[in-house]
Amino acid sequence: MRKWLAFGAAGVLALGITACGSDDEDSGSGGGGGGGGDLSGTIKIDGSSTVAPLSEAAAELFQAENPNVRVTVGTSGTGGGFEKFCAGETDISDASRPIKDDEEAPICKKNGIAYEEVQVANDGLAVVVNPQNEFASCLTVAELKKIWDKGSKVNNWKQVNPKFEDTKMELFGAGTDSGTFDYFTEAINGEEGRSRSDYNATEDDNVTVQGVSGSEGGIGYFGLSYAQQNEGKVKTVEIDGGDGCVAPSTETVQDGTYKPLSRPLFIYPSDKALKRPEVKAFLDFYLENQDKITEQALYVPMTEEQLTKSKEKVASLGS
Repeated sequence: MRKWLAFGAAGVLALGITACGSDDEDSGSGGGGGGGGDLSGTIKIDGSSTVAPLSEAAAELFQAENPNVRVTVGTSGTGGGFEKFCAGETDISDASRPIKDDEEAPICKKNGIAYEEVQVANDGLAVVVNPQNEFASCLTVAELKKIWDKGSKVNNWKQVNPKFEDTKMELFGAGTDSGTFDYFTEAINGEEGRSRSDYNATEDDNVTVQGVSGSEGGIGYFGLSYAQQNEGKVKTVEIDGGDGCVAPSTETVQDGTYKPLSRPLFIYPSDKALKRPEVKAFLDFYLENQDKITEQALYVPMTEEQLTKSKEKVASLGS
């Protein structure tokens, strides 16, 4: 899973990142807004396990320059994160989807929590097959669902499409605790967590690479960035989301044409939190260093247009 691959320096993380932040930490600022070590305080973040690697990477880099600021990153899921955020328990909410206007947003409004939706990265999942597979160059969402849906007994490529070769299929994919698993199953099977269970599940994407590269009929999925790093060992598949076959790439993920396995990723800062200099400095740092952060967390960076829009939102909320 990407978030484990992205962080080898446990000693650096120990400066302040925790798997789930403590609710009894002081969230106030004890210093000025000058940065470069002059800031202090605690910044509480919670929410999506998919976005957590980005916020953790941002926190690690930010704390290296601001050692007196402690950033805690929890993973209660997007919905659980919004619950805490709208209750005023956190400063920033990590989210792999927009806030729900008919459920979560009214709670924030009731509690006087003003916020902005700030994009911080793009997420894209790649479906990969064995490099020797010449017949499954493009798969429709319906074909992927036929393979991966709950109760599926498909075990041969010819069962997916009569035009495919008569080749035994071997499946590899994300473990059930992974945000990648949640995203893939919802996008392909229509419901988060809905999946067949008789596949090689792992939290280590390298295991999927080894499995698919070592099996003539292998198929798997993981983050696009990791697929790009392993080009030659596995082959990415084009996806037909209804408008024709589209290859996964940085560009098609950024512009959303690679459907349905691409999406923007967000953080939600509150207006109250942004009035604290350490939080404003952290948000500015997060966006200014998005290329380095997305590379470390193995995601797709924003376009210049997306970055400019995010900066404008932070500026408007903090003014």
